[in-house]
Amino acid sequence: MNSRISLALAGLLLIGALTAGYWGLVLSRAPEPAAVPAEPVVSVENTVAAVEDQTRQPVVVLAHNVPAFVPLTAADLAVEKLRTVPAGSLTQLDQVIGRIPLRALGAGTWLNEESFTAGGPLARMIRPDERALAVAVDDVIGAGGQLSPGDYVDVLLFLRQDAFNAEQSAQIVIPAMRLLSVGEQMGLASDGQPAVPPPATAEERAQAVQRRAAARTVVLAVPEPLLSRLMLATQAGTLRLAVRSADEQLLSRYWAGENDSPVTLEKADRDLYQFTQLALVGPPKRVAQVVTQPAVRRGIEVIRGAQATEQTP
Repeated sequence: MNSRISLALAGLLLIGALTAGYWGLVLSRAPEPAAVPAEPVVSVENTVAAVEDQTRQPVVVLAHNVPAFVPLTAADLAVEKLRTVPAGSLTQLDQVIGRIPLRALGAGTWLNEESFTAGGPLARMIRPDERALAVAVDDVIGAGGQLSPGDYVDVLLFLRQDAFNAEQSAQIVIPAMRLLSVGEQMGLASDGQPAVPPPATAEERAQAVQRRAAARTVVLAVPEPLLSRLMLATQAGTLRLAVRSADEQLLSRYWAGENDSPVTLEKADRDLYQFTQLALVGPPKRVAQVVTQPAVRRGIEVIRGAQATEQTP
């Protein structure tokens, strides 16, 4: 009986030992960390792209070449985001769809209101009472190649002494003429916006400066009453363009709508040295006055031998 109890107690102790050992192993293991959601990977490239996308503005451009007088559709257009938005550019497709360009436009052209108005760049740079007239220049006539669109110049004329000109003279033919373009470089249109898109890259800007320095023609905005005078001056003698100071604020006054062409014409007429010289007409020649004496009636000479007498009938 005692042996049976001993065996039972031994079995119970063995089971308890095994149970205690199992729980000891379980409790001795380190607890597994809780699952943490994975953080999104943020790269420098993605951050820079996101920041730049916020600073860029949409601009409507042409997806391909379009002819004139054909309404634009959504297939002709694309929206690009630019860091520097051209002045006056359109930014939404609904501002363009259905409108008719009045001249052929190339792919990539950014669109503005001027894309749908008639006339070339020069025609959009002058007022109705002005005319655009080209004048040939060189390094001397064009102020050493330093002229820029928007400058104001005085047109000077030098006349040499010749058969048609009794004495040489120099004079200001027309004061304060606005430069519209120098070579291929053009200034601002009548709304104050660039008549043609400015160079986009540093290389294009450098090439534009070189072409401006080598320009052999400039275009002046001439009030219509002074047009014939300037045309005669270009053919009569040697021209010089004298640049006026920017402190006169002539360009600001022009964009403000001030028009002083009648005053300019009156002043030019008052200061002109001798306008007849522009037409290569010499001074009027003096006609010598011939003084005629009254005729004296003579008698009939009668000779008798050595004597001669005069008898009046």
